[in-house]
Amino acid sequence: MSYQIRLATLDDVPALGPVEVAAGQLFKTVGMGHLSHKFMEPEMAAAFVRAKGCFVAEAEDGALAGFAMSSPLDHSVFVHEISVDPAHGRRGIGQRLLNAVSDWAKALGKPAVTLSTFKDVPWNAPYYGRQGFAVVEREDWSPAFFIIHAHEEESGLPIDRRCFMRKEL
Repeated sequence: MSYQIRLATLDDVPALGPVEVAAGQLFKTVGMGHLSHKFMEPEMAAAFVRAKGCFVAEAEDGALAGFAMSSPLDHSVFVHEISVDPAHGRRGIGQRLLNAVSDWAKALGKPAVTLSTFKDVPWNAPYYGRQGFAVVEREDWSPAFFIIHAHEEESGLPIDRRCFMRKEL
């Protein structure tokens, strides 16, 4: 099956939640099943779409297989979320979505892509490390990173398992 990576439209918003929930099921395999049911509010997803920071992977049958939500932050583009439906996993979709975000960052004149992720989940920090991302040490965090970190903690994420990463473009 082939996939097209494209900017999301507002018509895509209803399909993003099911992709996110399907992708979240994988967290059950690493002891974080409480994350498997969370999904973004449609209004928030629509804001990413309107800001041109949401990219989707569309299968040849028209189904959405994955998405990336990103926005400019500090001197980079920050990846707020990448989700790929496991039914479409292990086909390079995540990497292609990351590439779309990187291309957008370059078009905006940003020198890097940043994100927050789990240190010890195989498809999180270890995966991003293989894609050229490096951990940002706490003493190098921007004020925005501290705000995101606090929000993640308030949201119930196991904060001791989180890290920020950066990829220079």
